[in-house]
Amino acid sequence: MEVSGSPRNGAFRGNHVRPKITALPREARPRERLHVVGPQALGTTELLAIVLGTGTRACGVVPLAEQLLSTFGSLQDLSQARLEEIDRVQGVGPAKAAALVAAFELGRRAHAPAPASRYAIRTPADAARLLLPVMRSLDREHFRAVLLNTRHEVTAVVEVAVGSLDTAPIHPREVFKEAVRRSAAAVILAHNHPSGNPEPSADDLAITERLRAAGRIVGIDVLDHLIVGNGSVVSLRERGAL
Repeated sequence: MEVSGSPRNGAFRGNHVRPKITALPREARPRERLHVVGPQALGTTELLAIVLGTGTRACGVVPLAEQLLSTFGSLQDLSQARLEEIDRVQGVGPAKAAALVAAFELGRRAHAPAPASRYAIRTPADAARLLLPVMRSLDREHFRAVLLNTRHEVTAVVEVAVGSLDTAPIHPREVFKEAVRRSAAAVILAHNHPSGNPEPSADDLAITERLRAAGRIVGIDVLDHLIVGNGSVVSLRERGAL
């Protein structure tokens, strides 16, 4: 992802010192406010400041949080940024960047069903609930296979391929290798469109048909192929392509 307004070139212009968190009254500090009013009452900048922990000698933690949001444009864009992109923002550094990336990943995982619960998939919406939180923000195209047992319970979600910004090379051998090894009864295919638009392409339809044919040969049903966008999912089964 290209970041407009590179943080290396003028992220903090001027030599004035930004106010530190200790200059604020205790009741106005984000961490103390969280204890008093709860996380829902805090603004995005305050929550980011708590994750960052501290600012720098020249800039307090709240202005640093504001700078991060300004640099990336929104909280959603910040959550999709790579570690090295966040690290490049002046005043952040590797430790704070790692804390932010970890916090966003925990948030995504918190909204995904736990694999150990043997999540059952009965409808495309069930599959979307499993995959959307963990695939919507990927900045490269990832192709994954959800492995199901005979009761259509999830036994694993397997990474098949990772591609460039708009493509991931797919071979039936890689798709079904883990499915055969783990004795899966069926699979649901899924890949994301980093553009955010989940509409299927002609290539998506062609590879789906190719993989469905390969599944018949090895005795593993391809139940659906989901295309994940930024906030929505398209099911090729619902579209009549499967």
